Amino acid sequence: MTDTLRVQSVAIRFGGVQALTDVNFAVASGEIVGLIGPNGAGKTTLLKIIAGVARPDSGQIVIDGEDVTALPTARRVQKGLAITHQIVRPFRSMTVLDNVVLAAGHRFTSNPLTVLFHRARKAEEERAAAILARVGLAGQELKAVTALPLGHLKRLEVARALAVEPKLIMLDEPLAGLNHREAEEQVDTIARLNAAGVTTILIEHNLREVLRVCRRMLVLDGGRIIADGDPHSVIADKAVREAYVGKAADHAAA
Repeated sequence: MTDTLRVQSVAIRFGGVQALTDVNFAVASGEIVGLIGPNGAGKTTLLKIIAGVARPDSGQIVIDGEDVTALPTARRVQKGLAITHQIVRPFRSMTVLDNVVLAAGHRFTSNPLTVLFHRARKAEEERAAAILARVGLAGQELKAVTALPLGHLKRLEVARALAVEPKLIMLDEPLAGLNHREAEEQVDTIARLNAAGVTTILIEHNLREVLRVCRRMLVLDGGRIIADGDPHSVIADKAVREAYVGKAADHAAA
């Protein structure tokens, strides 16, 4: 099985703070991996480095066998990376459908706005509608984004990520702010997308849902990977429990 993502010896310092130190891991094609850690562990910094928003002081990011460390975010997207954000970022002046059509523009051009006037727009609208149905938003296509509740906005964020036809999708706290039922439904959707072939990294504080769908868990603490393996074995690790699980379990149970 080939690796869709490899993070090799990544380190970065901000001023006097060593945010990440010698971070190494790989994610195989088709895996769904949970990435957990307490606040301040370095998860957001790692996400930014993988996305190309931040450049590491040392180390490499390899996507689908290609070193992308020096590539900008847009080029990484074109090579198969998609990321959703904890704070949803749709274009609120557009419809639900146009948000997904716009995201699909990354496949065609460095200026995705041109896809809204693309000669094949009808085909893109049909594809966008199919993606919205996959994430549970069928029938919502013509609604204004401002009319959607948070649960649907979270689903739209996943739909926009799928529109770029990703090989790897990284979901940054996709359950934040959702109630128990909404969280279950969102994770079920994520699991179905993974089963359809999208390699998935789930960055999440809701341990209940991470344990339910992930077959592997990475734990980041103090800028280092302190555990990597079967989720239940990882959770039982003394160092992990001391670093994180007490706080996270309280958070997940809230």
